[in-house]
Order: sequence, then structure tokens, then C-alpha cells
Amino acid sequence: MRELTTDHISQQFNAELETLRQHFLTMGGVVEKQVSDAIQSLLEGQGDLAEEVKAKDKTVNQLDALIDEECTRILAKRQPAATDLRMILSIGKAVSELERMGDEAKKIANHALKLINEGESPRGYVEISRIGQMVTSMVRESLDAYARLDIDLAVSVAKADRKVDLEYKTAIRSLITYMMEDPRSIGPVFNVIWILRSLERIGDHSRHLCQHLVYLINGVNVRHVPTEELEALATEDKKA
Repeated sequence: MRELTTDHISQQFNAELETLRQHFLTMGGVVEKQVSDAIQSLLEGQGDLAEEVKAKDKTVNQLDALIDEECTRILAKRQPAATDLRMILSIGKAVSELERMGDEAKKIANHALKLINEGESPRGYVEISRIGQMVTSMVRESLDAYARLDIDLAVSVAKADRKVDLEYKTAIRSLITYMMEDPRSIGPVFNVIWILRSLERIGDHSRHLCQHLVYLINGVNVRHVPTEELEALATEDKKA
């Protein structure tokens, strides 16, 4: 496990940074559960579970506000530099990604409720299950990477997003073809398409989380560089 902490003269500063980190990981755990429960609620027809996913949105928003306040307070009070500053900026950006993941999980729950209450879609559940497993793994591993400051795992998650995108595009093409052949299926299949779209976005946010982690560790903004360059940065970091 990588160590980026600094021995500050003020132990209170150390405590504030650790509290910020723990609140971020707590929020991540809530969002991870939201995503997996949203998928499960659809695949198992559990309307109550979908409602629980929607209710957790309030907790996610409260943690988002709390962490934002903590970041602002530390920046104003401590005027951090170097690694400490990168940690606060990275977490501030990563929290936004988590909040958006929570929003997408809530969307999935809403569409799941429609399918549960109005009638299942004739197609798309296999694709939701497959892509859902890939995406939940990305969410979990991106949070693990943050907890362990593991740049190799971060790169692995970023690479996994390519597979999610490919699976998503293939699924959408298949579902559109099916709707053209059977117009009666348009309503429920569209709900499936929106669910798949939310899953694809959650994968994107997981990749962004890992890009923020690379910034935290290496001090390099990699939001707009190819995955191959992320791997190169990881190699250089090991040599350093």
C-alpha cells in the first residue's frame, strides 16, 4: 500500500485529512451498494429494493455536501501544499463522480420500477446482467484503488471501461433491431436502453475516479489522455 501522508506539526491537520478520506470512502460504499442494489432490484423484480436505492440518494447528497464543506474549510484554514493539496483537490473532484453515480443508480431504480409495475421487457435482461457485473466491479475496484492508493488497479479499471463501452454499443444495436422488428416492445425495451445507458455512464465515472487518483499520486492531469499513457505514467511512477 502506498503512503502519501505527511508528518505535520499539527496533529489536528492529520486528523482532518484522515476524516476527509474516511468520509469519501464511506460515501463510496453507499454508492457502490446503490448501484448493485439497483441492478438486483430489476433482475429479481424487487420493487422494495428499488425504493431503497432511491431513498439512499438523500444520504449520498448529504455526504457530498459534508465533504465539500470539509474540503473548503481545510483549504481556507490550512492552506495546504504539494501532496496534501492534491489529495483535497482530487477528493473534491472524485466526490462529484460518486454523486453522479448515485444519480444514475436512482435512474436505474426508477426504470426498474416501471418494468416491474408495467410488465417486463422481452429483451435486454441478459445484457443488463452482464454489463451490470462489469460496472459494479469497476466501481468496487476504483474505490479499492483510492483506499490503497493503487495506481496499477486504477489503470486496470480505466482499461475495463473500454469493454463496457463495447458491450453497451453491441447491446444497443441489438435492442434497436428488435424494436424495429416488433414495435409492440418499444415501451419496455426503451426502459432497458435507459438502464444500459446509466450503467455505461457509471463505468465512465469509475474511470474518471481513477484518473483523479493518478493526479493525486503523480500530480499529472490525465483526464484527456489515452489509457496507454496512463500505463506509461504508472511505469514511470514505479521507477521513481
